[in-house]
Amino acid sequence: MLHLLSQIKNCNICEQYLIAGVNPVVEASTQSKIVIVGQAPGRIVHNTSIPWNDKSGDNLRSWLGVDKPTFYNTDLFAVIPMGFCYPGTGKSGDLPPRPECAPLWHRQLLDQMPNVELMLLVGQYAQNYYLGARVKNTLTETVRHYQEYLPKFFPLPHPSPRNNIWQAKNQWFSREVLPELKIIAKSIISSS
Repeated sequence: MLHLLSQIKNCNICEQYLIAGVNPVVEASTQSKIVIVGQAPGRIVHNTSIPWNDKSGDNLRSWLGVDKPTFYNTDLFAVIPMGFCYPGTGKSGDLPPRPECAPLWHRQLLDQMPNVELMLLVGQYAQNYYLGARVKNTLTETVRHYQEYLPKFFPLPHPSPRNNIWQAKNQWFSREVLPELKIIAKSIISSS
């Protein structure tokens, strides 16, 4: 695993497309139990090289009911975004994750993590990649029907503060989905 992580952290396959430069952010170990598949690092994460080191990460940890030491324990959580480098900013937020990373690296990483019990699919890019034809017409419907994807996958919206409006419109998410997510995460963590 260390050799593979080193290869990824030295990857520059899409350097020509990254205005901010190459800085792959990925965390995993052969013992990881929960894999978080998000979009791509944001600017803060790019600058610090610490995954989910921003308001979105604070929200995600709250959704999971875990503190930072637990979240950053790679024997519990692996962080494998769809794109490992910050893609830059577009007109309405960050650009989409680069398409090269997931096909190139995800299978290799997951093959070295035999203890994975759950994959959190955070956002539309991760859900489309891993659920394929099983996704619903909208992210909202995919998340609403999260139980169809258990026990392997748990689809989530992006925890960005920009999604507060979505959460206000979809109060079932905090009332029904997040308690279930916390129960499942706690069960996996406590069995470690």
